[in-house]
Order: sequence, then structure tokens, then C-alpha cells
Amino acid sequence: MPKISAATVAEHRARQREALIEAAVDILVAEGATAVTPAAVGARAGLARSSVYQYFDSAAALLATIIEEAFPRANAALAEALAAADGPAARIDAYITTMVRLGAAGAHRPAAALMASDLHPACRERLMELHREQAAPLRAAVQDLGVPDPGLTADLLGGLLHGALTAVDRGAPADTVLARTLSVVHQGLHGDGPRPGAADGPAA
Repeated sequence: MPKISAATVAEHRARQREALIEAAVDILVAEGATAVTPAAVGARAGLARSSVYQYFDSAAALLATIIEEAFPRANAALAEALAAADGPAARIDAYITTMVRLGAAGAHRPAAALMASDLHPACRERLMELHREQAAPLRAAVQDLGVPDPGLTADLLGGLLHGALTAVDRGAPADTVLARTLSVVHQGLHGDGPRPGAADGPAA
């Protein structure tokens, strides 16, 4: 009988499952989705492939689990930050601040690696659904702010946030990236940017 390294069998199994998920995420981020196989994950976690199959019956099951677990922790942090924010402008700031700080901790990397992978269509659709759910508070805050074209504005903010996370990934200091990102957001949302029509050239 395998040695139990926890107080109960249930706790032992929970620890092993978590170790397998962490190993799968490490492989995903470093090598891509195609490298996430039961054999590779078991080797990374120090378990036989047969042990992996007690928890996940295929590579697809491993990826599906990563997809489902890539968002909840970040969403919990977002919910806490947004609950403490007063008004839509503060919620936008809180959303962006939390996402950049999570990015600095690497929390977005599994989802980013999944987005860059050639996933099964059902897995990709579920990933996009979870991404939309995560973006919903930002879209709602922009809507509540009453700016023109709130849907487009939220999309543009999402692009700016993606750029901020990319910069952090490339080694830019998170505090510097966050300060500059918020500055651009404030200029764009609160009337400090170019006036409507300014790009059309001077008036005759």
C-alpha cells in the first residue's frame, strides 16, 4: 500500500491532486499545452503515470482542470478589491490595480498559455466564457461611469491591461507599469485626453 503523507487518505489524495495540477501548470507555462501529458505531469510531480490516471484520465482532463482553476483565485481577489471601491471610477482603478499585481505574481500565466495553445474547440469556448466572466466587472464599471461607447471603451481598456501584463512579464517594474497604466486610463476616461473630433484636423 502506498505511503500516506497526510493525516487522512482524503487529505493525501487532495495533496496529490494539487501537486499534479501544479506540475501540469508548470509544464503548460514552460512548454505549451501539447507537453501536458499524464506521463510528463507524473514525472514532474514525482508520481508514476498510473498514479496520475487515478485523478485524471487523459491530457484533455488535465487541461480542462487547469482551465477551470485558472480563474477562481484571481476572481476572488478582484471581488474583494471591487467590494472596497466606492463608485465606478474607483472600481475601474481597483480592477486594473488588482490585475496588474496578480500579473506580477504570475497568476495570469496559465490562462495566457492556454489562450496561445491549440485547444479543443469546447475547451477554448469554456476558456473564453471564463475570460468574459472575469472581464464583466470591468465592463459593468465602464457602463456605470456613463462614458460614450462603453462597450468599445471597455474593450480598449482590456487591450491596455493586456499590454500592461505583457510589460510586467517582460520584466518592467509592476509599480511603474501600474502607475503609467492608471495615468493613461484617467486621461482617457476623465476628459484629459484629446477632444472628440480632434483627429479630424483643425476646423475650417
